[in-house]
Amino acid sequence: MLTPDIRPMYSKILIANRGEIAIRVIRACRELNIKTVAVFSEADRDSLHVFLADEAYPIGPAPSKESYLNYPKILEVAKACKAEAVHPGYGFLSENIHFSKACAEMGITFIGPKPEHIQAMGDKLSAKNLMKKANVPLVPGSDGPVETLEQAQKVCQLIGYPVIIKASAGGGGKGMRVVTEPSGLESSFRACQSEGLNYFADSTVYIEKFVTDPKHIEVQVFGDLYGNLVHLFERECSIQRRHQKIIEETPSPSLTEPLRQKICKAAVTAAQSINYLGAGTIEFIFDSNTKEFYFMEMNTRLQVEHPITEYVVGVDLVKEQILVSLGHPLSFKQSELKQKGHAIECRVCAEDPVTYQPSPGVIRACRHPQGPFVRVDSYAYPGYEVPIYYDPMIAKIITWGETRQEAADRMERSLTEFVLTGIKSNIILHKTILKHPKFLDGSYTTQFIEKNFEIIEPDLFKEVDDHVFLIIAGIHALNDRKNKDVRQHNIPANWKRIGRRMQLRI
Repeated sequence: MLTPDIRPMYSKILIANRGEIAIRVIRACRELNIKTVAVFSEADRDSLHVFLADEAYPIGPAPSKESYLNYPKILEVAKACKAEAVHPGYGFLSENIHFSKACAEMGITFIGPKPEHIQAMGDKLSAKNLMKKANVPLVPGSDGPVETLEQAQKVCQLIGYPVIIKASAGGGGKGMRVVTEPSGLESSFRACQSEGLNYFADSTVYIEKFVTDPKHIEVQVFGDLYGNLVHLFERECSIQRRHQKIIEETPSPSLTEPLRQKICKAAVTAAQSINYLGAGTIEFIFDSNTKEFYFMEMNTRLQVEHPITEYVVGVDLVKEQILVSLGHPLSFKQSELKQKGHAIECRVCAEDPVTYQPSPGVIRACRHPQGPFVRVDSYAYPGYEVPIYYDPMIAKIITWGETRQEAADRMERSLTEFVLTGIKSNIILHKTILKHPKFLDGSYTTQFIEKNFEIIEPDLFKEVDDHVFLIIAGIHALNDRKNKDVRQHNIPANWKRIGRRMQLRI
């Protein structure tokens, strides 16, 4: 094993992201006594991460490609403010090999894996070939890219329908189509090629056998510079809408202990095959009927759902990322890691809970749930305007319990406490899911929401006439105006109060 070459602690880190993940990194840095730099687009000038960081700089217009994906501008800011490292969070530039390389060229540490790791696992076909060599189980499918419709037809005839067509560079549910019969192959094949080109500048696609009603189970892995590589157990992420996760939990209710050990061992083997560095996630498709699992992809970054692992395993993954990037060996051994209790995460999104359409707008009231073993990662606050340009997730609620039922009961209580008005949210969707028999017994799959599921509306909204809400809104607006007039005449301005306090301090 190599001798640790530990560098001094960073004095300043730039966070190349926004929203709740930027705030999460800011908090970890603050506990390590590291100054933080936020960047923001024109649409995010009033975002909470901007106020919480030690410094904040604008990087461009609202569209992502002109701001959060504009890495030359971000690195220009990093150089100007003398940041020694960049934390990319997740999404945006977190798996961008060009950004990672550009950081290295400028002498700025990219807090994440090496560029070769991003390249190897970022392309799904490349990753599949590596996993095949490492003897990690793979879903039957094409051996490489499928370039023509004729090739696609031959592959489908060989492995049988249903199949799933995937863009090689895809992610986040983009560039994926399930085909159940030959008549639908051509349109789906063309659509995946088109989406791959439009979203990821790569039209390459491949085909796999579609596992009907699968579960989505992933394993958190972590490696350092000295060959230490461990797993921090699994997370079940099967409750999804449009191929995007909305509820995650750990441990998975679907795994027996022997299966858990087997899937975690496979994940470590996968990461060791490329000498992986930092935090990563190996994602598997799990067939609950046959009890077989297959490698799906690797995410070479921190995951949205990392807090449930932190709760159950007791490790601060963001701090560990920072320390490993400085040359520290992992602060724990595999034998020291245990699962304690159960954790659940619900992603709260500004969206219609039925159609899943984004619901941007001004948040009128916002009160986060509190209490024992409840964590809320959020950037929502009263008066904040949720922009339409980015992912609609505005908060995550994470609860822990000694048992799965206790964690679920605590989540249900937390969702009831969460007050969010002015925009639509999926809170009622989460409440309905938690009461569903398939969630309660853990038998849900990735097809759970699409198959025989509908939101149960509270009786309150069924019985009250819409005019009542209009009258209440009118009364509330009138009272608000009266209170505003009183405040203007009777309450001194903030700058006067602050001035008086400063005089008293002097």
